[in-house]
Amino acid sequence: MFHLSNDKISYIMHVDHHNVLTHIYMGGKVRNLSTLGIYPKFNRDFEVNPEEVGLDYRQFSLGILPLEYSGNNSGDFREPSLIIRDQEGSTVNDFRYIDHEIFDGVSQIDGLPSSYVEAQDEAKTLRLYLFDEALQHELVLNYTVFNNQPVIARSAKLINKSDQKSVIYKIASASVDVEPGDYDLLQLNGSWARERMVEREAIHTGIKKLDSKRGSSSHHQNPFIAILDKHTTEFRGKAVGYQLVYSGSHEMTVEKDPYQNLRVQLGIQSTGFEWNLSPEESFQTPEVLIAFSNQGINGLSQSYHDFIKQHIIPRKYAEFERPVLINNWEATYFDFTEEKVFDLVDKANELGIELFVLDDGWFGKRDDDFSSLGDWFEYHEKIPNGLKNIADYVHDKGMKFGLWFEPEMISEESELYKNHPDWVLHDVNKRASRGRSQYVLDMGRQEVRENIYTQMIEILDSIDIDYVKWDMNRNISETYSAALEDNKSGEANHRYILGLYDLLDRITSRYDNILFESCSGGGGRFDLGMLQYMPQVWTSDNTDPIARLKIQYGTSMIAPINTMGAHVSASPNHQTGRTTSIDFRAAVAYAGVYGYELDITSLNEDELASIAQQVRFYKENRALIQTGTFTRLMSPFEGNQVAWSIHNDNKMLLFYFEVLNEASKPLHKIKPMYLDPDVKYLVKYEGSEFEAYGDELMNLGIYIYPQLKNDFSARIFEITAI
Repeated sequence: MFHLSNDKISYIMHVDHHNVLTHIYMGGKVRNLSTLGIYPKFNRDFEVNPEEVGLDYRQFSLGILPLEYSGNNSGDFREPSLIIRDQEGSTVNDFRYIDHEIFDGVSQIDGLPSSYVEAQDEAKTLRLYLFDEALQHELVLNYTVFNNQPVIARSAKLINKSDQKSVIYKIASASVDVEPGDYDLLQLNGSWARERMVEREAIHTGIKKLDSKRGSSSHHQNPFIAILDKHTTEFRGKAVGYQLVYSGSHEMTVEKDPYQNLRVQLGIQSTGFEWNLSPEESFQTPEVLIAFSNQGINGLSQSYHDFIKQHIIPRKYAEFERPVLINNWEATYFDFTEEKVFDLVDKANELGIELFVLDDGWFGKRDDDFSSLGDWFEYHEKIPNGLKNIADYVHDKGMKFGLWFEPEMISEESELYKNHPDWVLHDVNKRASRGRSQYVLDMGRQEVRENIYTQMIEILDSIDIDYVKWDMNRNISETYSAALEDNKSGEANHRYILGLYDLLDRITSRYDNILFESCSGGGGRFDLGMLQYMPQVWTSDNTDPIARLKIQYGTSMIAPINTMGAHVSASPNHQTGRTTSIDFRAAVAYAGVYGYELDITSLNEDELASIAQQVRFYKENRALIQTGTFTRLMSPFEGNQVAWSIHNDNKMLLFYFEVLNEASKPLHKIKPMYLDPDVKYLVKYEGSEFEAYGDELMNLGIYIYPQLKNDFSARIFEITAI
């Protein structure tokens, strides 16, 4: 038996007499082990029995055992974890345990982002070696348990130990066979401007596959799922989360067999995937983070939040206070001048804003989205005195300066395309689709990455830049790399992601003083792979606060709010046309990395006064907001009222929102969580205040009174320990 454990969790496996690695348990801490959890061996008709058990023994079948990593076409008729074709065309594989090692720290994964530790005693790793005698391939399974974290990190590596080439068609990062039960599936789906919509459904017999085939983790299906007990709520019950540390096409499969056993698998998208594995070559999968909570979905999210701060994003940003910014995109779009930029900077400085970001349109001959991607040199006709002059102007105001790039893309109308049309990721003998009138560069090619790297560092070395927004505004279609041999075209998607990670690593390592933000049409690549290099993500292009209630609520399932860009934009909103007050927009955006995305030079004095007050409020509470514990209280997916809170040991900000007003509406209450029951608190809101102990606030709650009188209204309670 293998027992990975700390004070919060246990993960238990068993190697049986036939060297089959079986799953026993993943959940709350177990102190001692017996044989209690070992799955009984018994006969089930129409299952098959491996040859080694003998002709008359029918009590052993791979098809009914809870396996740690399932083979293919060898007696287990459920979803395989691994499909390999050998030189003769066979796809049978059956890996058995041969050895293991245990060491301090994490398993280093070359070329892929993964969880890390700063000191080796922060984690311990079990490495299991499995072998298929017929294939002569070795499978290495890594399991890492971290101190004081209810999280297990898993990954797999396949090594060709034979003298013949093989081809991988599917390889899961992790496969877990969950004990029979009545479960729900929680997933985050959506689309552009409607990312990470929370959907919960009962798990029925059969197979459910959730995936992205878009070359990115996508707006449409985040690489996260959770398996919940039927009666699990935000605060009660068991939840197990599975989150893939990967930014490309992915798949997640949940299979419930006729005996009510559940198999969960996550990994790289298998559709169209083929990876050639020559003798002595290996293939490494991305990592999966499996988290457990016995305190509901909030408990699961809070565990992920803490883990991501400590073991995914660069450690310096775990407690780093992000600046309040203004981005010129929705203020000017492409139509900006130096004079307009300076006017925005002047007004932002007066309002206390700390960072100015110059978005799309500063490079090549970029006046619209039809040209110049790939030409990362200054557009002197638009900014005749250059970027340095703008950066110096911003810095002279005591502010920071940021710049937008979209390095992975190329426009047909660009110098780069004229010189290197072959660098587009597509088959030259077939049609190539455009997205946003642009193509995708083949990031799997070293010479492509080197060109982009050289152009970017020429800008970043010559200008004092504090912040970079890295965008990616289309998905990948017609995936084919001219640099790969014909029989390796199935490798192009993953090689693109490996190349992207290589470029990200080079850029972010060289400029470790720059705060990087990832973007992909907003939240189209909000995943842990990108967060390893860039500690925050533009959560969505949709800045409408009503839409953001759902988007930010769903995103909080998987990531801490100091990774979530959240801005106040214009009203009527540019994406939905909805009109909301500037105070309501701010109340929603406070729950994130705060900023503005509108033309502040056109606002009236009342609106400017509101912004100045909002900036002061955020700065006063920034440490709490960006490093405190975030809790979801009332869901926008379930009703007209929405609530969440952020707290530390001394203070809580409690946010309450009403979407639509009602006549003769009920009098609502809100009940905060996680206060100290024995501490007295001062509660302030809208000029009123009172004192109460934590137990009274949590059990009796606070009336929303006076009632909110308009559509799209918010109230913020400041609850401070006395």
